[in-house]
Amino acid sequence: MTTEQNRRRVVVTGMGAVSAAGVGAGPLWAAAKGGVSCIRPLKLARPYPGRIKIAAQVPDFDPAAHIEAELLPYCDEFTQYAVVAADEALKQAGFSGKEAGGPRTAVVIGTGIGGAHTIDDNCYREYAEGIKPDTLTVPRLIPSAAPTTLGMRYGAKGPTFALASACSSASQAIGEAFEMLRAGRADRAIAGGTEACVINGSMRGWEALRVLTPDLCRPFSAKRNGMTIGEGAAVFMLETLEAAQARGATPLCELAGYGTTSDAFDPLRADVEGPARCMRMALESAGLDPQDVDYLNAHGTATYANDMTESEAMRAVFGDAPPPVSSTKPIHGHALGASGGLELVVTVSALREQIAPPTINFLGPDPKCPVDAIPNEARQMPIRVAMSNSFAFGGINATLVAKAF
Repeated sequence: MTTEQNRRRVVVTGMGAVSAAGVGAGPLWAAAKGGVSCIRPLKLARPYPGRIKIAAQVPDFDPAAHIEAELLPYCDEFTQYAVVAADEALKQAGFSGKEAGGPRTAVVIGTGIGGAHTIDDNCYREYAEGIKPDTLTVPRLIPSAAPTTLGMRYGAKGPTFALASACSSASQAIGEAFEMLRAGRADRAIAGGTEACVINGSMRGWEALRVLTPDLCRPFSAKRNGMTIGEGAAVFMLETLEAAQARGATPLCELAGYGTTSDAFDPLRADVEGPARCMRMALESAGLDPQDVDYLNAHGTATYANDMTESEAMRAVFGDAPPPVSSTKPIHGHALGASGGLELVVTVSALREQIAPPTINFLGPDPKCPVDAIPNEARQMPIRVAMSNSFAFGGINATLVAKAF
């Protein structure tokens, strides 16, 4: 075990979410804890002749109910989700207006694609209808639209940027913000991930990869046959412990460790060494040993090969008996650049309530995935330390470690 006394402690003082469970971190946790899948029949603006007819879309989302009329024209759906999630996080943290801002407040938001709806809509209008893009097309579609919009909304003038690392985007954004606070480059950070790309073009692309299930997502289970695309956002208010204590804030948990690595192996296939090294780095960052981890929220995509690789990586780190593991992707879908954020909301909630959420749709163990996958029902158990994994196409890995405060 290693400790670095010169590094500042970082805590989570607020979190917010928009997901297939609806608006709010509470509905997301209730669905995850209760094992209630939020995957529904696919709804798209234009006819879709594809094979996959399901997705984890945000239901009945009315942006005008959450975002002022003068801002909405600048906001693609991915930015809308980020704004709503961030508003919730800052409210829980005890901030209003621009109180959280200033030159010592950073904004780091991950997204896999950015303004996918704006891109899709404008391509359709250009090629099918001959309609030119409107003036605000570029400001809406750029990935940096989400963090800069949040920065302006809250007056955050510290380091502000988007981070695009496919399915590791949110976790890496949170981790990089964590490192900035630890190193003294900022005192607060608004960090998370957002994604809104359940559109015709992306659905076709994912179908072409043959990784989507037509029915049920079953991570680590026998007979698993793929994942379900999701969308949403999760945003966290991170503060140094000193800054939080100075204003009398009550932390939800401590963000204790972060690791990130690259497999440098294959554009699509995962490797064992990269994820294993990532988890070890996160533990070293937290000053913890493998046996200290009580619960692990896995990347767990339910694709045949990836679940085997992640299981092998976990056993490489934790030995023959990894901590209890669950994947909550059958609940909220694989929200790509937002997934790590949604899963950290679940992980922090599990830590706070001492309940590990289930891996639903589980039909039975696969001998090639020898982990305790918390099948089908939540488990009441002591959780002092929890880990969350995100592994992305291209081999980008990110792991976060949270501790009870």
